[in-house]
Amino acid sequence: MQSLFFTADCGFEAHKKCSEKVPNDCLPDIKFVKNLFGADLTTVVKARNTPIPVVVEKCIKEIEHRGLEVEGLYRIAGLHDEVESIRMAFDKDGENTVISESKYDDINSITSVLKLYFRLLPIPLITFEAYRIIIDTMKQDEPRSRTQIIKIKEGLSKLPPAHYQTLRFLLAHLNRVTEQKATNMMGSDNLAIVFAPTLMRCPEPDPMMSLMNAQFEQKALETMLVKFRDLFSRMSTTQNFEANAKRPSFDALRISDQTPHFDKV
Repeated sequence: MQSLFFTADCGFEAHKKCSEKVPNDCLPDIKFVKNLFGADLTTVVKARNTPIPVVVEKCIKEIEHRGLEVEGLYRIAGLHDEVESIRMAFDKDGENTVISESKYDDINSITSVLKLYFRLLPIPLITFEAYRIIIDTMKQDEPRSRTQIIKIKEGLSKLPPAHYQTLRFLLAHLNRVTEQKATNMMGSDNLAIVFAPTLMRCPEPDPMMSLMNAQFEQKALETMLVKFRDLFSRMSTTQNFEANAKRPSFDALRISDQTPHFDKV
């Protein structure tokens, strides 16, 4: 029997894969959203009226504040006890959680918490519907060709707004990490190896299929990093994906006191 997806905020229950097909109009009450980790991403951002989850925003802000030059950033795991302590703090205190260096001096614990958040999502950040389109083009089309970029962009357009904005925000941050690869040794290929199994999940129950798709998941995420500006521009998928106009810059997606706005592909 497949596992069920249940939202206590409105009492809806369905299989995880089926839950993606439900209209995204639930208006949850924050008092029923007890935890951030393991909760549906859309439910969390709607309950807290934020465009991206507070865990993602605070962790990335803290990581960028400390600097992106640490060798093995995101590759090296943090201390288990610290990771669990931070996770429980977020579930308890939400946006009031303190993760400053004076309290948690190991930056790897912060990066591990961010990866853990995505790993525990009941519906992966790159949803099953988007996954199928993206993996199919990775298998069939010439790498990073115009056709492949257009199809990946079409896959991304299937993401719910909260998933799309969070992915866009995360990838912009990871591109800033790659800008320091001479010191942190984390290029787009290494980051793809680390994040692909965290952000993508094969919808098929066959473990052999998951194993076979792993290489395509890594290639897909690496392509999203390298072709970030082409994929997350506001242009139509039928327009020239190499045009320079209206491309989002990494600096435009840096953490600031203002929260990022929703804008679908």
